[in-house]
Amino acid sequence: MSEATLLKSFNLLATSSGGVTRLRELVVQIGMAGGLVRHVGTATSRRLGEIAEFVMGQAPPGNTCNSTGDGTIFVKTGEFGQLYPVVREWTTQPLKFARLGDVLICVVGATIGKLNLAIDCAIGRSVAAIRPGTDLDTKYLYYALMPYTLSLRRDSRGSAQGVIGRSELSAIDLRFPSIQEQQQIVLRVEELMKLCDALEEKGRLAEEQHTRLTATLFDTLANSESAHALAENWKLVAEHFDLLLDRPEAVDALEQTILQLAVRGLLVPQDPKDEPASELLKKIRAEKDRLIAEGKIKRDKPLPPIPEEEKPFELPQGWEWVRFDELIHPLKPIAYGVLVPGPDVSTGIPFVRIADLSLSDPPVQPEKAIGHEVDAKFQRTRLEGGEILMGVVGSIGKLGIAPSSWAGANIARAICRIVPADSGLHDFVLFLLQTKFMQDCFAGDTRTLAQPTLNVGLIRAALTPIPPPAEQSRIVARVASLRTLCADLRKRLSSARERQSQLAQVLIEQPLTGIV
Repeated sequence: MSEATLLKSFNLLATSSGGVTRLRELVVQIGMAGGLVRHVGTATSRRLGEIAEFVMGQAPPGNTCNSTGDGTIFVKTGEFGQLYPVVREWTTQPLKFARLGDVLICVVGATIGKLNLAIDCAIGRSVAAIRPGTDLDTKYLYYALMPYTLSLRRDSRGSAQGVIGRSELSAIDLRFPSIQEQQQIVLRVEELMKLCDALEEKGRLAEEQHTRLTATLFDTLANSESAHALAENWKLVAEHFDLLLDRPEAVDALEQTILQLAVRGLLVPQDPKDEPASELLKKIRAEKDRLIAEGKIKRDKPLPPIPEEEKPFELPQGWEWVRFDELIHPLKPIAYGVLVPGPDVSTGIPFVRIADLSLSDPPVQPEKAIGHEVDAKFQRTRLEGGEILMGVVGSIGKLGIAPSSWAGANIARAICRIVPADSGLHDFVLFLLQTKFMQDCFAGDTRTLAQPTLNVGLIRAALTPIPPPAEQSRIVARVASLRTLCADLRKRLSSARERQSQLAQVLIEQPLTGIV
């Protein structure tokens, strides 16, 4: 693998599971195999015992150790830091010494093989100092030993803790290029390690702050007070799209923000020539009064008025706040279905459960069926096709559209049927039910029995914003267009992640022989 190939793989590796750690391992492996620099002369393979000396540590008497700075710095594996030891302890009777330029290695316990660059210090029995000869660069030795950590732990012997000694260290086989090439390799490895550090910082941001950052900026959009404020806030968010929209979950948040903007009347422009929503509401009310007068439905109880303090935000001109039930077909009120379905009857009436609900791909027929005598008790919820169906028990808010093939079917108690009063309202009401605004209203109104349950009466009373009919159509079209873009972006991100993970695995697992 060339350096160019490695650099191209950086982002792929860094975004895979454990990517930065694996990337550091790969950098060291390729560097030590000679894959990062142009070779200077011929590299040979040498045993570590042939090119370095070993100083095996020994613990000084306990009563000579202190934390007050008296005597010589004393290092055990507990003091191993990120690169150099952390100074915590001293001894007035040092027995074994390491010096600047050595490489420290843990030789006892669970951290066998862990490495540090040495400072002038005394070392305890769990530490050995590897002292390179004049033709072996200290940092080259440090990086060259990293790939041996696992094999040293595996080959440890002796006590329950595990121990390695001179023989195990001496037997390590290292690629041994010229000192000039060693130093070049160290420079390239450290340069790439800095890039790994930067990627890790980005990953930490993604892990710890991405959700909060995304929520904050998208909330800024959703809470814009006007179209002008939205335009200004959009500029702010657009500057960070490369950071925000780097994962499917972020696109989900953006899509919900789009829905929230639509609810507030900020997604499409208003046209003062549009017939206001109040005219549509009058027509719905007039039709209901006609049916009451003809005795086809009972007089409904007045819904509670909507006081100003209950309205969560100001609506554009031509919009109205209503109770959700004001938008429902008077002959097909909101209702849930069969309370006790009984056993499955293969020749019975198709029976729709929450598992059957889907907005995009419902089954041709529900899997279950109920007896005709059970269905006869719930004629009010028989389906004709086209109804909006929503979960009200358990999976509250889950939505579906009844396909024409479900005509004659009935629904479960866990589902309510929603049929808008005007055919032009259907798509807008369906959109409304998918928004966080409406979903939060329903979630706040759930009653916990054996599982969360939403009372139909509370759905009817839910506060609902309604725009002019013409604007409804513009909103639905705009939302559909933007959701298609979101779906495409989400799919591309998911595919990219899968390809990144697969390629990263190949890059990690491929043999390093023959690297140039």
